[in-house]
Amino acid sequence: MAVPEIIPIAHESDYRTSTIGRFRGGQFLASVTYAFPGGFVMGDGWEEQKRLFVVLHKFDHDGHHQESDIWCAGTWAEQTKRPHDERSVIARADARLAAVLASLPEREYCDIAIQPFQLTVDGVVFGLITECHAEDEDGEHDWAELYPDRLGFSAPWNGEYDT
Repeated sequence: MAVPEIIPIAHESDYRTSTIGRFRGGQFLASVTYAFPGGFVMGDGWEEQKRLFVVLHKFDHDGHHQESDIWCAGTWAEQTKRPHDERSVIARADARLAAVLASLPEREYCDIAIQPFQLTVDGVVFGLITECHAEDEDGEHDWAELYPDRLGFSAPWNGEYDT
């Protein structure tokens, strides 16, 4: 089944889509996620390449991408040096996520429905990108993947995702 023009994403409290919803200006999708830059090959020094990002994507009420706020909190190497410190990479990311969410007027956590979009920041691809996962040969896109979070959406297009 082809990817719909607007893709529903279900809100799940205390799970991977707990920070999505609506606000006065439209819809939002926020997350904290580790990512490697495009073309990365695992090897020595990988800890410096694995970066933790705080992501806030904003959409209008109809699901069109408007803007993104993407901020790097630091690397895995930094996190391992101060894993439980109040200035750790994870602590900085959590504080930034709380601040960007607090900046959304009339914020409500709920299901959203958005169009596919894509952008690259610091060599990392972000977005909801359509792909072909079917084994047939027509090449029709039948999947939408949220990058770099790696959440996959497909038929019956009810907002549920695979990890």
